[in-house]
Amino acid sequence: MADLVHRRVAVIATPGGNYASQAAKAATTTIPIVFGVGDDPVRLGLVANLARPGGNATGFNMSVAEIPTKRLELLHALVPKAVRIAMLVNPENVPVAERMLHDVPQAARALGLQIQILNASTKDEIEAAFVTLVRDQIDALFVGPDTLFISQRDQLVTLTARYRIPATFSTREEAEAGGLMSYGTDIQAMWHQVGIYAGQILKGAKPADLPVMQSTKFELVINLKTAKTLGLTIPAGVLSIADKVIE
Repeated sequence: MADLVHRRVAVIATPGGNYASQAAKAATTTIPIVFGVGDDPVRLGLVANLARPGGNATGFNMSVAEIPTKRLELLHALVPKAVRIAMLVNPENVPVAERMLHDVPQAARALGLQIQILNASTKDEIEAAFVTLVRDQIDALFVGPDTLFISQRDQLVTLTARYRIPATFSTREEAEAGGLMSYGTDIQAMWHQVGIYAGQILKGAKPADLPVMQSTKFELVINLKTAKTLGLTIPAGVLSIADKVIE
């Protein structure tokens, strides 16, 4: 970010998440910033409020409190016999980890499920988490919404296939890579909106006058091929509400 500020770029786009956006905000109070974040941008210190950001930053907020609960409910519907659920979180992504540690266990208790927390902040720690998962005879896996896990989706999908673990993910890309299911914000819509705002700023718009956009589209993606490999029969009711079924 210091290098970008030194180059005096016209706008900085940070659709990569909380850390990149906060780094940009810390680096400059004058260069326009267009962010894409998974947490409350007011709480992150990026804007004064959502309707009128008031500073040099605006963008897209993908934070929706109901998503983790809904995703756990969908996993329960897909794998009703799964009682012991592991939740993989990245403890270094503090805002997201704290939200997951609060919301998911609470939802699990309401469904009569047991949650075991597995921490991973590196590729090697993901491997180690699966050793624990297998040792403790976990029935299914809830992968937290985190940039690390999205970037390591091939590793996660390979491990879930190796150990025959049904897993739920936060993005369509993870289900398309071979994950059983995903439910979450349309990431591509966020990238698109960041691009639109960046274009408007290049044409003279001020970030302070552009309201922070909120998530309005959520996708349920089911990988039927993976379900068959795991020996699962997807209930017709769940298939009927899926936005995409991968066969």
